[in-house]
Amino acid sequence: MKTLKHLSRLTLLLLCIGLTSCSNDDNGPTPPMEEDANIVEAAQATSELSTLVAALQKADESANNDLITALSGEGPFTVFAPTNEAFNDLLAQLDGFDSLDDFSSQQLQDLLAVILTYHVVADAAFSTDLSDGMSLTTLQGSSLQVVIDGDVFIQDATDVPAQVVDADIEVSNGVVHIIDKVLLPQAILDELADIILVPITDLAIGNENLQNLVAALTAADGDLPTVLRGDGPFTVLAPTDEAFENFLDGAALADIPTDVLTNVLLNHVISGEVTSEDLTGLGSGYTSTLATGAGEQNVSLFFDTSDGVTFNGVSSVITPDVKALNGIVHVVDAVIDIPNIVDHAVANPGLSSLVAALTDGGNTTFTDLLSNEEELFTVFAPGNDAFSAFTNPNSNDINAILANHVVMGAAAFRSDLTSTYYTTEAEFATDENLSLYVNIDDGVTLNGTSSVVMADIVASNGVIHTVDAVIDLPTVVTFATADPTFSTLVQALTELTPSTDFVSVLSAQDGAGSDPFTVFAPTNDAFAALASIPGEADLTPILQHHVVAGANVRSGDLSDGATATTLEGDMITINLPGTGDNIADITDGAGNTGIGIDAVDVQAINGVIHVVDTVLIPDTSN
Repeated sequence: MKTLKHLSRLTLLLLCIGLTSCSNDDNGPTPPMEEDANIVEAAQATSELSTLVAALQKADESANNDLITALSGEGPFTVFAPTNEAFNDLLAQLDGFDSLDDFSSQQLQDLLAVILTYHVVADAAFSTDLSDGMSLTTLQGSSLQVVIDGDVFIQDATDVPAQVVDADIEVSNGVVHIIDKVLLPQAILDELADIILVPITDLAIGNENLQNLVAALTAADGDLPTVLRGDGPFTVLAPTDEAFENFLDGAALADIPTDVLTNVLLNHVISGEVTSEDLTGLGSGYTSTLATGAGEQNVSLFFDTSDGVTFNGVSSVITPDVKALNGIVHVVDAVIDIPNIVDHAVANPGLSSLVAALTDGGNTTFTDLLSNEEELFTVFAPGNDAFSAFTNPNSNDINAILANHVVMGAAAFRSDLTSTYYTTEAEFATDENLSLYVNIDDGVTLNGTSSVVMADIVASNGVIHTVDAVIDLPTVVTFATADPTFSTLVQALTELTPSTDFVSVLSAQDGAGSDPFTVFAPTNDAFAALASIPGEADLTPILQHHVVAGANVRSGDLSDGATATTLEGDMITINLPGTGDNIADITDGAGNTGIGIDAVDVQAINGVIHVVDTVLIPDTSN
């Protein structure tokens, strides 16, 4: 608990209180009335005033006070009696005070007496005696103001009046009005200036270096000054006046669209109370602000405590942990704009290798693309360790590899991801973009080789998921291995046909073999529909009958009656339109018809896969 300073000024007040409290001592204490309760007895009998009774007792622990005796005296008095909840609110407002027990010294008990006597007026004033604007002099010596605006309010030295919630409780020595707030005189406000907590908005108003912030809050949508006076708790990163001037860069506050200004301000507000110690304990990481980013999700904020406390790599805390009634404020030296994908990548030192690769040699292709606020992106971002471990075994173009981590046109959050194929910005050929297989059966894995380690870093134009391995350009083998739908096909291509190295054949790329390939890939259900899986001698030509070499035939290239010769040597025929739900039908070499193509254009770097619901059988008569 903080030490109270400058209490000497209250000594004279307490002397006055003592004289007033003991005004009946010459004649002895007034005996309690036999039929009617006095103020103290009435309070003791009222459950919602039990804290007031406890406060009187606590104040009287000081030899300087005898408030219970005074308020049991002849009077008459008017007492504005705060409820238990009002005292709870006061304790919450006092930094370091959790209960009345914290008024543990004589100085503090005398201070409590000053507060309590500010609630007492020497005379009986019923509600009918009160009028709007009336001034009431208290036993503490300061005045209260009566405000009548439908209900009756009592204005103290603060900005917030107390409302009378139960009026005209007549007692033997006066009248009690129950109020919803503990009243504070200016003397208390002065003494406790470094202890009384105020709402965040009022804290900013009282800080001469945060006036631009106050002006921005007032100009924004959503009545943010009122929001930041609310219950919270909030953590507010408060830019200094100079920080706002740098942000405006010569423009006027009115030049910023109100919706933009509002979102930028909300990007400085975190739900909950986060101290600098909390952040330091975590080292670095992400939290969310109240700003809205892609997908109407809350924007992510990156903090780093390796050298002070910085946010998004652009703003540093210069004054931490300024306590407020409804949260905590950290004063920062720069306004934190809404980050896009590139901003997030640059801010996080754990992604420095990615940033270096994206910008190598002054390359701006990716920074220009991922800064586009008119598009949405999902980026799977490899961490530094992932780049260190990547050897680029196929010597693929690094720019193509990087593009293979970007899905354009959607912000796919973790909750949106399903086990399916997405299209990346990497290309097999112009307008023939590569596919990315996402599996969510156990976490989130990509093409069977890379896993998401941190999901949902929200930017203005998309979302980042950090991953533990670089996602190389996929071959048709990559997809067959990654997608559990093809597990029987993979078994057939490997374990069941050991004499043919299908993996090597179908991994060829850039003309290193018979690539590109068009593969009609049977699902597990297709194999299960067979009476049995043939032995290797018969299975090998069956598998070859699903592959067309030397062509990347996408769905747009298919036409009714089109034929293609497979690796096995027999032709297959495409029939359009397909029957039922089939995208197209196939007639295989054996003349079987109605074989359905269920999915198309799973694009690899060395060919394309179309998914079929039946195993194709070649012509066995030739």
